Amino acid sequence: MNTPSPPHTSVRRNRVAALASALCLLVSGCSVLGTADDATDAAGGSGGGMKVTLVTHGGKGDAFWDLVRRGAEAAAAKDGVDLTYVGDADPAAQADLVREAVRDKADGIAVTLAKPAAMRGPVAQAKAAGIPVVGLNSGIDAWRPTGLLEYFGQDESVAGQAVGDKLDGLKAEHALCVVHERGNVALEARCAGVRKTFRGATDNLYVDGTDPDAVTATIASRLRQDSSIDEVVTNGAQFAMSAIKAVRQSGSRAKVATFDLNKDLVEAVRDGDVQFAVDQQPYLQGYLAVDALWLYRTNGNVSGGGTAPVLTGPAFVTRSNVSAVARFAAAGTR
Repeated sequence: MNTPSPPHTSVRRNRVAALASALCLLVSGCSVLGTADDATDAAGGSGGGMKVTLVTHGGKGDAFWDLVRRGAEAAAAKDGVDLTYVGDADPAAQADLVREAVRDKADGIAVTLAKPAAMRGPVAQAKAAGIPVVGLNSGIDAWRPTGLLEYFGQDESVAGQAVGDKLDGLKAEHALCVVHERGNVALEARCAGVRKTFRGATDNLYVDGTDPDAVTATIASRLRQDSSIDEVVTNGAQFAMSAIKAVRQSGSRAKVATFDLNKDLVEAVRDGDVQFAVDQQPYLQGYLAVDALWLYRTNGNVSGGGTAPVLTGPAFVTRSNVSAVARFAAAGTR
């Protein structure tokens, strides 16, 4: 049982508390109602030690995934989140990275679903452990069946169809859609989308995306074999640069267009070597994924209500508007 303090003790304590509050305000500007950390939490500037792991299928040295990571890091810095970024192009290895995040008791996990079947088991383990999981970049048709809370990315089929319409407007007749990772659902959906709306012929060409020289050689060989190809559509900015080389080496009349963007690609669009790029805003995908987990943990927010994806693209970057994004690309955020 608590024994009430004598009246003079209560008065003395109140006076001490008032003096301490006054000194706090005069010296440091801290809140009378709580500590500085409490005020930061209330303002949304601290994650309170929250740990988030972002697991992608991106390989090392890929400029696209550098953009995703920078966006995630910016959100983590804003929210006071302890971020771990890991990635592996091998689906089994990526699945193991998710399981490792579960064992490490992450407070939230963000994952790409390039190979959705490989992620079902690890995601189920995370959910069983009470860890929210959101998706980004790949797997827009699989995120809800896989059990993810939210999804941030581009509808690749819609993006592909928009490219098909664009090619019709450019009077192209025969497109070569270059796939640099066989079995990646996002890349396959893009090329299928192109084929759906493009009135000309569309062929898929599978290349080894881990070897830039091989990509150039394979595209050049195909262009030499078929002179009717007048458009090469790549699925990544670096592969567009390879396609430019391939067109020159083969003596082809083909033009180059691409999905995705980086600072080198911006210059290629500006110079007219690439007709257009489809920007899905990877920086934004990484940023939103981390920020969404923080919002869910701190305020119970679920973007899209858990039923609709949050779209980050497609947006076309052409010679006429490339200057608007050039400075952001130079800074490494577009």
